[in-house]
Amino acid sequence: MIPIGTKAPSFELLNVTNQKTVTIKQNESTGHVVAFVCNHCPFVIHLLEHFTEYFNQLESENIAVYLISSNNVEKYPADSPSKMRELAIDSGFRFPYLYDESQSVAKSYKAACTPDFFLFDHELSLYYRGRYDESRPGNGISVNGVDLKNAIDRLLQRDPPPEPQYPSMGCNVKWKPGNEPDYFKS
Repeated sequence: MIPIGTKAPSFELLNVTNQKTVTIKQNESTGHVVAFVCNHCPFVIHLLEHFTEYFNQLESENIAVYLISSNNVEKYPADSPSKMRELAIDSGFRFPYLYDESQSVAKSYKAACTPDFFLFDHELSLYYRGRYDESRPGNGISVNGVDLKNAIDRLLQRDPPPEPQYPSMGCNVKWKPGNEPDYFKS
C-alpha cells in the first residue's frame, strides 16, 4: 500500500461517458476520491447503488470523485469502455468513469483489488486508503460506507487521518498477461 502522505500519482485518462480526457490535479477541491472498480466484480456490484448515490452527493462537499477501471478487457469484456459507459449512464454517475487501458495508473496507485478506495486532501496528499465499509456480498452486513464516510468527514473537519485504516477487499485487478506488477507477485 502506498503510505499516508504520498502525493497522488498523476493520470490522464478517458472518461467513457463523454469521451473527454480527465486528469487529477490540485485545484479548488477540498478532497479527491479515487476508486478502482470494474463492472463485473461482485464486490463492486454489492456497493454500486450506495456509492453512486454517495459519490453523486460529494460534489456539494467539494470532493472530486474519479472511478477507474483497469481490468484486462480482452479476458473480461464486461469491463470494456462501451460496457463501462452503459453502467455509468444506467447508474446515473455524475462523476467520471475512467478507462486505464495500459494499467499504468493502477500500478502507480498500487491498486490491488476492485473496489479499492483512495482519499487525497486538497494538496493531493494521501489521507485514507481502505475499504468502503465492512459489508461484503453474502455477509449479511448492510452497506453504509461508514469507513470512507468517516475519512471524508475527518478530512472536511481537518482532523488527522482515521486510525486504523482497513484494506479494501474484493476481486484482484485483472492484469494483462505479463503486466502484473511486482507488488502483486510477492
